[in-house]
Amino acid sequence: MHLLFVTSLVPDGKPTTGYEIANKAIIDGLVRAGARVTVLGFTWPGSTALDPDNTIVLGEVDVRNDTANLSQKLRWLGKAFLAGLTVSSVKLRIISKDTLRAVVASAGPFDAYVLNGVPLAGAFEGCFDDKPQIFVAHNVEHRSARENAEAATSPVQKYLFNRESNLLAGLERRLCGKAAFVFTLADEDIDALGLSGTGRAAALPLVTGVDMAKMAGRSVERDLGLIGTWTWQPNRIGLEWFLRNVTPHLDKTIGVTVAGSTPADLKAAWPDAVFAGRVSDAGDFVRSCAVIPLISRAGTGVQLKTIETFEIGLPSVATALSVRGIADIPANCVVTDDPVRFAHAINAMVARVHAGEDLTCSGEGFRAAQLTRLDQQIRMGLDRLETSLADGRAAA
Repeated sequence: MHLLFVTSLVPDGKPTTGYEIANKAIIDGLVRAGARVTVLGFTWPGSTALDPDNTIVLGEVDVRNDTANLSQKLRWLGKAFLAGLTVSSVKLRIISKDTLRAVVASAGPFDAYVLNGVPLAGAFEGCFDDKPQIFVAHNVEHRSARENAEAATSPVQKYLFNRESNLLAGLERRLCGKAAFVFTLADEDIDALGLSGTGRAAALPLVTGVDMAKMAGRSVERDLGLIGTWTWQPNRIGLEWFLRNVTPHLDKTIGVTVAGSTPADLKAAWPDAVFAGRVSDAGDFVRSCAVIPLISRAGTGVQLKTIETFEIGLPSVATALSVRGIADIPANCVVTDDPVRFAHAINAMVARVHAGEDLTCSGEGFRAAQLTRLDQQIRMGLDRLETSLADGRAAA
C-alpha cells in the first residue's frame, strides 16, 4: 500500500516541537506496518527533508508567531478573514490549489492520503477528496482554541480564539466524516471528536526517539527544568499556572530554569526564574535536571514531553492532564493538580536527589509497551483502510 502523508512540516531530523516528534513516530509506524510512505509538506526555512527520496517539498514556510513581526501577523489575520480560514491554515496558503494538485499528481500512483493534522488539510480542503483518507487528529483543536479563549484576558484575543474554535469545529467534523479511519493521540479525544463506538478510530501511543543510553553517568546541573514553546497558548497557560501557583510553595533554595521560546512579558512577570531561551540540545537539558515538572493545564492530545521524561526514566511531578492518554505511569512520577501538593512533591524529590539518591528508573519497558501498542493501533487503521479500498474497487 502506497500512502501520501500530507503534513504541514516534513521530518527534517531536527524536531523542535511535539508535533514534529509525533510525525516521525507515526511515519515510522506506518513503514513498520509495511506501507510505502511518501511525505508531502513544507520545510522550515533553511531545512532539508530527512528522507528526500520519499519526500515532496512544497516550499519553505515559517509559521511561528514568535518570529513574525506585527505586519506579518496582521497579514495572516487579514487573509484568514478574507478566506474564511483559520490563521494556522492561511499561513500555508503560499501556493495555489492548482500547484498543489499538480504536485500531488507528480507523486505517481498511490492508494490513499494520510491527512496529518488540520492546518494543511484545512488550507487546501477539497484537494484530497479523490482517494480514501486517514485523518490524524493530533489534538481536538476546536476545544483547545476554546480553552485559549476562556484563558485570554483581552477581548480581541477572546474573539479571535472563539473564531478559530468555531472554524475548527466544522473542519474537524468534516475531516472525521470523510476519513476511512481516524487516529488520535489520546483515547479521550475519540469521544471528543464524536467517534466513540464507530469502529473508525484508535489512539496512538507515541515514542520520541530520545537516546536513553545518554542517561548513564548524567550530571545534575539544575533543580527543575521546563522546556517547551511557551509562545503556544496551551503551553503558556501551564507555565503561568506553575509560576503563579506552585513556585511560591517551593523551598527557597530550589532553582527553576525555563528553556525554549518565551514571550517577553512572561519573563518580566517572573524575574526569579531563569529563562534560558533556546538550548542547543533539548535532550541534554532535560537529562541535567534533578526533577521534571510536567505542567500541562490546557489542550488536548498527548504530551510528548511527558513521554520523553518517562522514556528516559527521570523523576517527575505531573498534572493529570500531562499524563492523559498514558496507560502506565512510572513509580517515580507523582500526579496531582493541587499546587501545594505539587510543590511539596517537588521539594521532597529534589531533597532526595541532593542527598545523593538516584530517583531515575529504566524507561525501556515503558518505551517497549508504547511501541507495541502503537504498531497494533496502526495495523487496525490500515486494515480498515484496506477494507475501504476493496469496497471502492468492488463498486467500480
